[in-house]
Amino acid sequence: MKFIRRLLFFVLLAAAFPHASPVRAQNSLPDQNRAGEADDSPALPRAFRGLSLGMDLDALKSALQQDPTFFFRGDRDVSFLPSREQSLVETTGFSFIRRAFFQLIDGKLFIMAFTLDPGLVDHYSVYTAFVKKYGEPRFLDPKQAIWESGETRVSIERPLTVKYLDRQVFDDIIAESQTLESTELYMREEFLRDF
Repeated sequence: MKFIRRLLFFVLLAAAFPHASPVRAQNSLPDQNRAGEADDSPALPRAFRGLSLGMDLDALKSALQQDPTFFFRGDRDVSFLPSREQSLVETTGFSFIRRAFFQLIDGKLFIMAFTLDPGLVDHYSVYTAFVKKYGEPRFLDPKQAIWESGETRVSIERPLTVKYLDRQVFDDIIAESQTLESTELYMREEFLRDF
């Protein structure tokens, strides 16, 4: 069970920033042009139904218990991962949401992922609702559409999943992991020189 939860953590991270670079959406402008341009689209959401990026575990558990959309069973749905005080909350949902995943690091929520029921809502409807509200996605490929701001990334992925990600926290994790990898590589090289 511990292995499956750890695997789920890495799957969520990998899906948040896939290695394959997606194609820039046809109607989106290059980053340098977007910065100087007035954008009529509202800011990307950092919250969904009272659940918001940056909230602590107790606030998350309380919000999930109060929302009838989720079948949250309390601490049974919470897992603690050994590295850097990480927690994973996984719960089922009713109606439009099949499953929901929440990942916290250092006690703060930085990823929310909602797997939707394709029998009740389709990918195209979710995508067009996002485009209508937030404009064209910054990146688009057959597997996902991505909207980004300096602090938030929201994606719609296949199978039908909507993800919210705190980019600043995620960038810190990536930088930390790259530092760890280079340290491990250096230690490996030093070890091999001893032979």
